[in-house]
Amino acid sequence: MVLQLSANAALNRGKKRGNYSCGRCGLPKRGHTCHVSTDLTNPPFLTPPRQQPRRSRSFSDASSEYDAGEDAAGDFFVEVAGAPVPVSILAEVLRRLPPVGLMSAAQVSRGWRDCARRLWRAAEELRIRVPPRSHLEFVGSVLNKCMGLVRLSLRIESNLDATMLACVAFSCPNLEAFEIRTADTAINRITGDELGRFVAEKKSLSNLKIEGCTHLGFLNLCSSSLSTLWLSDLYSISKMIINCPNLKEISLDFSRKENDSTDLITMVDGLGRSCPNLRNMHIASIRLSHAVVLALTSANLRGLRMLSLVLGSAIVDASVAAITSSYPNLELLDLSGSSISDCGIGMICNVFPQTLSRLLLALCPNVTASGIQFATAQLPLLQLIDCGMTICDPSVQNVHLEGDGLPNGDGSCELNYQKKVTNPKLHQMYQKLIIKHGQLKKLSLWGCSGLDALYLNCPELNDLNLNSCTNLHPERLLLQCPNLENVHVSGCQDILRGAIQNQVFNDFTSLEDQFPCKRLADGSKRVQVPRFLDQQPSCNEKGRTRQTLCAVHVS
Repeated sequence: MVLQLSANAALNRGKKRGNYSCGRCGLPKRGHTCHVSTDLTNPPFLTPPRQQPRRSRSFSDASSEYDAGEDAAGDFFVEVAGAPVPVSILAEVLRRLPPVGLMSAAQVSRGWRDCARRLWRAAEELRIRVPPRSHLEFVGSVLNKCMGLVRLSLRIESNLDATMLACVAFSCPNLEAFEIRTADTAINRITGDELGRFVAEKKSLSNLKIEGCTHLGFLNLCSSSLSTLWLSDLYSISKMIINCPNLKEISLDFSRKENDSTDLITMVDGLGRSCPNLRNMHIASIRLSHAVVLALTSANLRGLRMLSLVLGSAIVDASVAAITSSYPNLELLDLSGSSISDCGIGMICNVFPQTLSRLLLALCPNVTASGIQFATAQLPLLQLIDCGMTICDPSVQNVHLEGDGLPNGDGSCELNYQKKVTNPKLHQMYQKLIIKHGQLKKLSLWGCSGLDALYLNCPELNDLNLNSCTNLHPERLLLQCPNLENVHVSGCQDILRGAIQNQVFNDFTSLEDQFPCKRLADGSKRVQVPRFLDQQPSCNEKGRTRQTLCAVHVS
């Protein structure tokens, strides 16, 4: 007891009025809990207590305690509408905003600004619509925030020159994919020398797509990393050198002007020498001819798998023979706008029965319904066939095709081209088309105004294009395609639209008057033409008729 009193007396003796430090350990008393024992018989080491580690303030705001908080799982949170929200959730929301929206979000608070800054730094892909005014300053301010950008796509709505290329080259040192799309009113003034310098400086660039290349003049591209090259609106290229040994895919879309002076023969011959690893080739030009095809087939491009030669009205059946003898492993063949006939289709079917999956023969006036039926019967792996404007009404003289002329994701192309039919006696007025195929998924018969009867038995078909099939009769239409998802009937008669809707939605009660009828030999009565023998109504496990989820597009 005496020892205890002596200890208390010693402690009280050291305490003075106005002393705000702990009498045991000497640390400030405010917010402090002393861990030093008062047992003087066994005094401990007088070391200060271990303080709690300081929290990171990466997403902090001194004005609010919630802007710098951290939950038990270690996730930071910021204040949103007066409530704490994890930064991971806010980042997922901000990631879906366009660049302008993300810039506006960064002005909300310090926590939001830090979150937006991290999103800019972590961005690998960016798609920007560049406004007409201050386009260069806007792009520069955005790109300076993205240090790790790998893929960039620009939609230019004003005139374009080499300063944009310089801005991209300076701000994106690790760029791998670059795309420039131009509006209808925009003018691309980039020259061939400037584009070649940009490609040579970007050592990591592997994918390049540029629209509106009307001012190139000449083209000299040298790159060991470039694997995909798309250039559109080319015009009067005096010299073209593409020395890219690792190039796998090339798309060259030329202007539709008649005075285009590009030497396509020399161009394709150079591609065979400097780009031996080409697998996909697309060329759209009205100057395509049989001589160009011969120059292409003489090139050493044995690995070619997709070949698209569009708008070459001088491409004939002899050209098809050269293609089939030189490239026996084609998976896609696009000869839209050519002058091949059913004989050329026969050669295609004889060579590619085990490889060809996509065949595009749009705007081929010499192709008839018999040739299309033969192709679908002899090509078992066919998944897409485009026969737009092949079976046409001879009274229709002008043809207008819309699109950008570049290959789509499925390998098909949309054309932007006007042509006048010169020989109205190529087809009969009306033709009938019967297709039965087990693998076909997409069928395009747009603009086939000379087609009056269509019978389809394609269980895997999911997309059917019948736009502008003005003479197709509802009573001569039979769709046995249970997996149809989209049917395009823009420009068709209202009665045809109703018949298609009745069939795709399995409304068999209204099909009674849609099947073609004929009289018996003695003329006693009329009977309906039977369906295909193997067609059975699709049912689910409970025996109910399955309703097809199909959209009929009328515009």
